[in-house]
Amino acid sequence: MPRPRMRRRICGMPSFSKFLPENNSNGVINLLVEEYEVLRLIDYKRLTQEECSEVMGIARTSVQKMYDEARYKIAQVLVEGKTLLINGGNYYLCNDFSCKHKFCNL
Repeated sequence: MPRPRMRRRICGMPSFSKFLPENNSNGVINLLVEEYEVLRLIDYKRLTQEECSEVMGIARTSVQKMYDEARYKIAQVLVEGKTLLINGGNYYLCNDFSCKHKFCNL
């Protein structure tokens, strides 16, 4: 039996959850909320994978897998003109009273 998947710490929900191409959409890509958080921390906040793993409370290898998957999904959206939806996943929101991370979205 596989080990249960750990919930990932998210420091805020995305401000936008749907992106549509200007012309007709060629399908839908679902980006999980934790994949969005990995992109936000690594690409937008410029954290390393190690720092990202500390903020999210998971292993660096898990961050690397999520980051690779998220980048592939974003590439599909850009190249194939698909709609991007950000929802779902296995995560929990940190609260503003206990979160000590300077990269928190709250």
